[in-house]
Amino acid sequence: MRFVFFAIVLLIGVPAAVAADCNASAAPQVDWQRCYLDGREFVGDDLAGARLRETSFLRSDLSGANLRKVDGYRVRFINAVLKGTKLDDGLFSDADFTKADLTGASLVRADLRRARFFQASLRGADLTEAKTLGADFLNADLSGARWTDGVRICAEGSMGQCN
Repeated sequence: MRFVFFAIVLLIGVPAAVAADCNASAAPQVDWQRCYLDGREFVGDDLAGARLRETSFLRSDLSGANLRKVDGYRVRFINAVLKGTKLDDGLFSDADFTKADLTGASLVRADLRRARFFQASLRGADLTEAKTLGADFLNADLSGARWTDGVRICAEGSMGQCN
């Protein structure tokens, strides 16, 4: 009986893992895992629910884009522009936002554990209920940002921490 089962598996095959389509157009739930999308424009695009694990957006412009409920584990937004972008309820643990412009972005309930915001601008961003355990805000501008408690607004000149 085992031989018959093994023979059937060999004949019909086992489905292979589906590879990400890095050339797919921007759309909700797009799978761009491990893609290089450096220097591209996604202004106002809807990427809600997309799979962006370990993807690179170096110097890309995602201003006003919808990145709600995105799986962005270890995504790289280095020097990217994310002005007014919606990142609510997204998974961005271990993500790199070094020198990114997140002015006015919404990160409500986002998982930002161990994310790097080195020299990033989070001016006027909303971090209500965001998970920030282990996040690095070294030299990040948090002026006017709404902090994780949803109440406190960071004072003008808040660098690296919400004052």
